[in-house]
Amino acid sequence: MDNQDNSIQIQELEKTNRILRKKLERSENERRQLETDIETKEFLLKKVICELEDSQIDLQQRGQELENTLDSLHKMQAQIIQSEKMSALGQMVAGIAHEINNPVSFIYGNLGYISQYTHDLLRLVQLYHRYVPNPPAEIQTERKTIDLEFLEKDAIMVLHSMNIGTERIREIVLSLRNFSRLDETECKAVDIHEGIDNTLMILQHRLKATDKSPGVQIIREYGNLCHVECYAGQLNQVFMNILVNALDALEEFNTKRTYQEIREHPSLIAIRTSVVDLQWVKIAIADNGSGIPESIQKQIFNPFFTTKPVGKGTGMGMAISYQIITEKHRGKLEFFSIPGKGTEFVIQIPIQQEGCPVI
Repeated sequence: MDNQDNSIQIQELEKTNRILRKKLERSENERRQLETDIETKEFLLKKVICELEDSQIDLQQRGQELENTLDSLHKMQAQIIQSEKMSALGQMVAGIAHEINNPVSFIYGNLGYISQYTHDLLRLVQLYHRYVPNPPAEIQTERKTIDLEFLEKDAIMVLHSMNIGTERIREIVLSLRNFSRLDETECKAVDIHEGIDNTLMILQHRLKATDKSPGVQIIREYGNLCHVECYAGQLNQVFMNILVNALDALEEFNTKRTYQEIREHPSLIAIRTSVVDLQWVKIAIADNGSGIPESIQKQIFNPFFTTKPVGKGTGMGMAISYQIITEKHRGKLEFFSIPGKGTEFVIQIPIQQEGCPVI
């Protein structure tokens, strides 16, 4: 009995052992499969992470490209708006100059006749006095009433003043027309000095002395320049922007000086022109103001950058000037500034432009 029981127990143990081995084999297989699945999932996870990282980098690059594109569009839009404003301003200036020119020309053309008529009448009055020294009492009374002696002298002076004033208006109108140059929107060979002088004529009101300031002295050192091929109206705009900035800098500098200090060291703008290597023309415009701080010198040609108060500057003047010189004329626009000493802007453009018609 004991042997039979032992045999049964051994068989059961063996059966149990086989079952356990099978379970162990299944567990081992499941473990191996699990490890394989884990490795596969880790591989896929790493792949997904790499793809996500690549996508993130690509998105960052695309985002930067979009930001750069948007910034370029904003700059282009601002430049187009400013160019349109200048174009509209040029048309308005040319229109006003044309409308003023007609009546002024009429007055100027008739001043010579009225001057001759006045001289003739005064000569007739003098002859009458010579041959009729004792006119009737009524005429003598009227002569005293109108102060004929004063009238004879002052009439000539008034006519002379009117002639000077009319000539001055004609010069300003001519400068306005030449400055806008709507009839010269294309590339054309022009006299650079004439463009500078016309710009200075328009700014004459800011150059004159007042009770607060002795005025700004202009030093012209013009070289022997031939006619230069350029877009004259746009180049005049560059001259205007640089000269206005120079005048603003001098005015700001003078607010920190006394009237006596300004008289002893007057405000100056020096304009020098020359030919470089027989192929380039150089225009240098320098002032003796307070100069540009080093901290902002790198931003001078950036769109929308301005040091002027709100409402007095758009920050587009120098940016558009840089574009006109470098892109439109294939030239160079640089500046050199020493704080406390002044600033000099230097324009260099080729004497001949590609695609400019030969006249």
